[in-house]
Amino acid sequence: MKNMLQRLILTFLLSCVAPYCLALDSQTLPDVKAGIVHMTTKDPDKRVGYSIGDIVEREVILTIKAPYKLIETSLPIVGYEKRYRGKPIGVDLQAIAHSKQEYKDYTTHKIKLNYQIFVSTVVAKNIALGPEYLNLINTQDKKDIVKYRIPILNVSTSPLAIFGQVKVENNMSPFLPPPLLSAEKEYVRLKIALGILTLSLLALVYIVGQRAWLPRMGGRFATAYRAIKKLPDDDAGIKQAISNLHLAFNQTAGIAIFNDNLEDFLKQHPDFLPLKTEIQQFFGLSRQIYFEPDAVHGAGDAPMPWLLHFVRRCRDCERGLLPSPVMGGV
Repeated sequence: MKNMLQRLILTFLLSCVAPYCLALDSQTLPDVKAGIVHMTTKDPDKRVGYSIGDIVEREVILTIKAPYKLIETSLPIVGYEKRYRGKPIGVDLQAIAHSKQEYKDYTTHKIKLNYQIFVSTVVAKNIALGPEYLNLINTQDKKDIVKYRIPILNVSTSPLAIFGQVKVENNMSPFLPPPLLSAEKEYVRLKIALGILTLSLLALVYIVGQRAWLPRMGGRFATAYRAIKKLPDDDAGIKQAISNLHLAFNQTAGIAIFNDNLEDFLKQHPDFLPLKTEIQQFFGLSRQIYFEPDAVHGAGDAPMPWLLHFVRRCRDCERGLLPSPVMGGV
């Protein structure tokens, strides 16, 4: 009876001491050699301002080269309360999610850790989450067991209420910048407005421009318009303007254009159909200036302004635009 009682007492003592022995063995394992494990972490952007009940999420991605494998039983235990120098710090592991992908030469582990804050202080306080220790085993040598240390994540808790007199400038954290107003919508609107303005300016240049900056801007009638604008308002200037217009029509059609083949020209160049009557008036004016002084043309008593307005309308048709109004200014 006495021996049985001693055995029970010994068994009870071993069961109590075993977890501490295992923890001690885990802490005293040698560190894994450099180059075996590659780690990246996705830490929260927020590092300050946590209060009681808040969750701090952290993701650790480990790449472990063969022949080492993670001993999954060494993963952090949910509900374990973190301690510093044997004293609880008010943080425990609320949840853990682990997934892995195995390849020929390495294994990738994704470990998501959710820590929950259970402490409330009257002043801001720094809290260290971690470190966490993971055990690795060499599959080619079962006696080769090493540990890998996941580094600490430092966060800061804030009190729920302020006690006493507080100087704001002394309690401002350099880790948390002041919040900025988002101007993304305004930037999008500004870009759209600039795009519309640019298109409008291009359209304006295309309509009123006199140089060959864009396609169809350096046509025959655009050249004639620039030349006629420089001519004097006298008989010699009028004759030269008529000659320039005849040259523009002939170069556009590829043949000499007069009233008798005007219909063929308009079929080949339908953009000039709105100016059919004015083209006939131009040929009548040309006949009066060069051949028949008494010929009727309908171009008015001021041929030079009429010719300038006419060649401008021809230039609009040449560019594929609606010609400027008949009564518009020159």
